[in-house]
Amino acid sequence: MPSDLISRARLAALLDGARGKHIAIIGDAMLDVYLRGDVDRVSPEAPVPVVRVRDRKFALGGAANVAQNVIAAGGRADLVAAIGKDEAGRQVREMLRELGADSGGLVITDRPTTTKTRVMAKSQQLLRVDEERDDDLDAGDAAHVAEAALAAVARADAVVFEDYNKGLLVESLITITMSAARAKKIPIVVDPKYKNFFAYAGATIFKPNRRELESAMGAAVDLDHPDALPGVVEGLGVGALLLTLSERGMALIERGNTGAAPAGATRGVHRIPTTAREVYDVVGAGDTVTAYLAAMLAAGATPLESAIISNFAAGVEVRKSGAATVSAAEVLAAYDLHLAER
Repeated sequence: MPSDLISRARLAALLDGARGKHIAIIGDAMLDVYLRGDVDRVSPEAPVPVVRVRDRKFALGGAANVAQNVIAAGGRADLVAAIGKDEAGRQVREMLRELGADSGGLVITDRPTTTKTRVMAKSQQLLRVDEERDDDLDAGDAAHVAEAALAAVARADAVVFEDYNKGLLVESLITITMSAARAKKIPIVVDPKYKNFFAYAGATIFKPNRRELESAMGAAVDLDHPDALPGVVEGLGVGALLLTLSERGMALIERGNTGAAPAGATRGVHRIPTTAREVYDVVGAGDTVTAYLAAMLAAGATPLESAIISNFAAGVEVRKSGAATVSAAEVLAAYDLHLAER
């Protein structure tokens, strides 16, 4: 059980230690839009439901959601991202300002701000509309991003790469910022997608989901016989692989971890079962995990401790609607509840 692997005193100390830590988040910021309403008829124009919108909500997504979760964890977020000159970009800037995030690393471009609009009826998602570009930034914008990224790394206690393959994180930017972070000997957390998957050698924790890993490796992951996973970590050149498994929790594989396994575990693989008591909405849970991984590593946690704590944070997040934040107090409360229910 997760609570067997970390004491309450240690958890509290790490959560306290994350306060004020500077986390540089480099990646793809988004705006999530939720249109909620009621359906009482079918359109006469096509066989589709008509949604009478009664509520419109905006939320930070992608790298911006990681930033707000870093702040919720007690850290200081330094976001480097590209947004547009549009209303969505203005909304992102304003929301970050209200949170107290350092948005000096936001590069304003002629591209549209990546926006995900979800149409909801009675908590059921009917449709998602994506407005975005995913080609590489032009040379001028890329140069401004690189300058901002290096400045953020220079101030950071940990670095996050939040890669949604929207054209900001190209190999040259990854290389120079990874080199700067490694030279400082600070933790590096990577949330990858399909492109650039093998560009993050040297990361402290590399956090794909199962589908992303299987796509990159060209083979299925057999969690009942995960003997090949330590070899995957070596091949990626990362310190640890944290494989997120939805309702099955997580699996952490650390580089060079080839010693005897604890009872009931596979050698080199730490299985971390989910702590979620109920799941309302999984949107944003991965961003919450990424934020807590970085904050806890900055506070001095081991990769395993960071994974356990981020797992508790994810268990809180999925009980909320949309991309939501999770505070340090909520993580501690989730630990206490988990302990009480054993």
